[in-house]
Amino acid sequence: MKGNMNNMMKQMQKMQKKMMQAQDELHEMSFEATAGGGMVTVRANGKKEIVDVEIKEEVVDPDDIEMLQDLIVAATNDVLNQIDEKTNATMGQFTKGLNMPGMF
Repeated sequence: MKGNMNNMMKQMQKMQKKMMQAQDELHEMSFEATAGGGMVTVRANGKKEIVDVEIKEEVVDPDDIEMLQDLIVAATNDVLNQIDEKTNATMGQFTKGLNMPGMF
């Protein structure tokens, strides 16, 4: 029985190390989303930090600031959704079958 417990602890430590490596890799990844046919581009890292926003000059209309704001919001939400999907797909492999919803 004691041998099984030690074995299980080693397996858990191994899984924890793999999880941390996967999380580190995710944090290093880059994500990009565009809106308005490429008029607005938002880039983020895997930590959900926005690292760059690019706005094409043609979309800047002082009489329609709301459209530009909407495009920025749309691109930002898209890039954040991409990060969530990648995080869930990557980290979900570690929680499969453990019945621990919402862990990531």
